[in-house]
Amino acid sequence: MGLLDRFRKREEKEALWTKCENCKSILYIPELRANLNVCPKCQYHFNLPAKERLGSLLEEGYKLLFEDIKPADPLNFKDTKPYKERLKQAQEQTGLTEAMLVAEGLLKDLQVLIAVMDFGFIGGSMGSVVGERFYRACKYASQKGLPLVAVITSGGARMQEGILSLMQMAKTSMGVGYLKEKGIPYITVLTDPTTGGVSASFAFLGDIIIAEPGALIGFAGPRVIEQTIKQKLPEGFQRAEFLLEKGMVDMVVHRKELKETLHRLLHMATYWKRYVEV
Repeated sequence: MGLLDRFRKREEKEALWTKCENCKSILYIPELRANLNVCPKCQYHFNLPAKERLGSLLEEGYKLLFEDIKPADPLNFKDTKPYKERLKQAQEQTGLTEAMLVAEGLLKDLQVLIAVMDFGFIGGSMGSVVGERFYRACKYASQKGLPLVAVITSGGARMQEGILSLMQMAKTSMGVGYLKEKGIPYITVLTDPTTGGVSASFAFLGDIIIAEPGALIGFAGPRVIEQTIKQKLPEGFQRAEFLLEKGMVDMVVHRKELKETLHRLLHMATYWKRYVEV
């Protein structure tokens, strides 16, 4: 075996292990993934990619929607590299076409629509395609009478699309309005992190707002706020538990309990709707 082959083998072996960002324990990656990317020692919730999130919530055979809507570069934007290159790199690294997946399928025995964001795709930022996919998900759910669940993680609006990205805040909020008009249940699940224009629009418009333990949730980051108001922020500020205490979210739910919790809430919501209609 040559030196290069030995180096590659060592690199592959090292990729099987990672360190918990919270308790610093060394974790075996296959076991971590089997545990839904939750540290078995301290229960720290790692980021969970969109496809794995769908697999954890929906039964096999779910259908992806709106995959034909793909990103472009309307402003011909370039910072340290062209926006087109950033998109291509993100697509290759994540295996996704954009930062949001929309899927229709069964959550246990309930037919639902789920919109899931992926932080690995340019920080889960919201550009025109993310906004359009979510808007269409709302329209589709209202037409089909399906409850909508949005699992959110985002750094905010996508700067490479300028004002077009900011316009998605109004667009996605309008989409939620269609659900409200039809009385369709809409639940949001806020994961780490949920910030910026996404938190200021459809993330906080849910009928029920759930957060994962320890998730950072807010508009601007803590450092920016401290620099602006020139004050030290309270311990745990903008974390899920702090927001629950202040009434900004309804529940903090462990990832392993999320599927069962969503099923119970949606079952009650759909039952109550049928009861009222009768």
